[in-house]
Amino acid sequence: MAWLVTPCGDHFYSIGVNVLDGGYAEREKDGKVWYSWKAFAPSLANWIAETRQRLISWGFNSAGGWALPPDQLRLPTVINLELGRLARFHWFDPFDPATEQRMRALARDLVTPYRGSPYRIGYFSDNEVGWWAGALFVFYSAKPGDSFTKQRWVALLREHYAGDWSRFAADFRPPDGVASWDALLATTERTRMRPGGAGIHVVREWTGLLAERYYAVAEHAIRAADPDALYFGDRLPIYYDPAAARAMARHVDAIATNYNVDSGDGWIADYFFDGLRKLSGGKPLLISEWFFAARENRTGNRNNGHLMTVATQDERAAGASAATLNFASVPEVIGAHWFQYYDHPKGGRADGEDYDFGLVDINNRPYRRLISDLAIVNGRVPAVHAGSAFATLSASARPFTLPHAAISVDDRSLAEWPKPSSLLPRLAASPGAVEFGEVYLSWSEQGLALATIGQDYFDIDLFDYEGDFPLDDAYRVELGVNTGAGPRRFTLFFIPPRTKLHDYPEMAALLCAGPAQRAIARGCTSVAGAKAVYFGADQPRITAEMFLPWSAFAGSAPPSGAQLRVDVAVTSWHRERWMSLSGRPPAAAMGDPAGWRKMRLGNGSQMIEVSPSLPTLPPG
Repeated sequence: MAWLVTPCGDHFYSIGVNVLDGGYAEREKDGKVWYSWKAFAPSLANWIAETRQRLISWGFNSAGGWALPPDQLRLPTVINLELGRLARFHWFDPFDPATEQRMRALARDLVTPYRGSPYRIGYFSDNEVGWWAGALFVFYSAKPGDSFTKQRWVALLREHYAGDWSRFAADFRPPDGVASWDALLATTERTRMRPGGAGIHVVREWTGLLAERYYAVAEHAIRAADPDALYFGDRLPIYYDPAAARAMARHVDAIATNYNVDSGDGWIADYFFDGLRKLSGGKPLLISEWFFAARENRTGNRNNGHLMTVATQDERAAGASAATLNFASVPEVIGAHWFQYYDHPKGGRADGEDYDFGLVDINNRPYRRLISDLAIVNGRVPAVHAGSAFATLSASARPFTLPHAAISVDDRSLAEWPKPSSLLPRLAASPGAVEFGEVYLSWSEQGLALATIGQDYFDIDLFDYEGDFPLDDAYRVELGVNTGAGPRRFTLFFIPPRTKLHDYPEMAALLCAGPAQRAIARGCTSVAGAKAVYFGADQPRITAEMFLPWSAFAGSAPPSGAQLRVDVAVTSWHRERWMSLSGRPPAAAMGDPAGWRKMRLGNGSQMIEVSPSLPTLPPG
């Protein structure tokens, strides 16, 4: 397992808190009450002393992004420089030589207050750059011809298509009147991707080029300015682009990623961490931001988006405690930073985000159950991490046992799933790819239930289509099951909206009987009595459930212990990559029922995961 190391040579796991900044300059502004140290302490120094003592008593040992200077806090800190944003790297002209010069000069200025501090762990170059592949492709397609980055974009396309304009035009729709490489360079209209082609591969390649440029320049600038500090990258935004992650790994000491816990019980998805492990060659990971909110809160926060929210403070404390230990159980994780110290103001901060994320409310009162439970599990973290080991979830020859569970697809939650026992072995990815999701199966007297958690970015502006969304380009999960009455196949498609109503597209789940290609060619045939629900609101994270009655398998409910054969295959947006239980391409895997994996129905309920044993406290 990986650790940070103190100046004294001791192992250190960073249990940090973001936004240790004392709050806002004004307590009341714009009709809202904001958290401000001025309401709670005679001086900033007094607030720092009290807050530091609180954090230590709650088991925290460090500070994350948006904190006061580490020498003031007297806490080990990772500092967010906002280097690329301030140097105008992103969404400007990153291949302009002047961009690199700006970043080098700015890095020297930004690290000056921290260089040499014993409390300075290292730096984030930025926060949540994102590497949204489709958006980056479309944006730079419309830049003028004198842009260094537009020139690099056209050069990549010419190289990828070996100079053959017709091959490029088969995958992309250039602006009207553009019919040559020179005209493509000159135009300031957008180029978009056609349905049914293979353009997504060069879109991903472009993302990798931009990411390599960014991480290389940022690394050189930061290491030149402060050679002894660690570089953590740019705090990946609850998602990672595989090409960007590969580029990042070559330049950072550890990969920082923000994370939205996958279920209210604190569950975190194995595929996310195993994928980063494979892409980076096992680089250490820092969870630079994670959080839990509750609808029951004293500040009055609405929790108005897609980030992890539960009903009560008791649920919040239990889920956060379980997640703390789950993070510590990942061998590469070297720390996890809670976001944030205090609640947002009632009605939301300037950008509208309005969450009960605080360890304390807007009046500086701790959420007692949360901080009490975290104090207990934070004390257990070093021992849990020291005992962590790489999980082995690969397919084996023995039959997989499906747990018995009462699953509701209407609650838009995975909390009731027996996740450790229902999680299928890791799906094997297509050549050159890593797994981008995972699948769970369970059974009841009524039928089979499937859940999936995954990630893949779809960009509305990139994809140019008319009419209904083409199913051939949809993200999809294929399931094959033979209960003894003959093989049955089903396909779950995810359909994005035409327009982007929020910061994430709201998907529709379309469940079809039969093979994927039949639905693509002839249309979807519904499954009587079945139901599918998509609720992965923070696209590109995908979360969904579906239920299939036993009648869909041409039989009655089998008894516990019954044998069946199953295979699962998942295809990403635009068919860029796939993964399956058997390790074969979806068409081959699903078309060979004799090769489907043997499974059996387990005996009774197998609810395995439990929250840590903690004392009972009143709410709040």
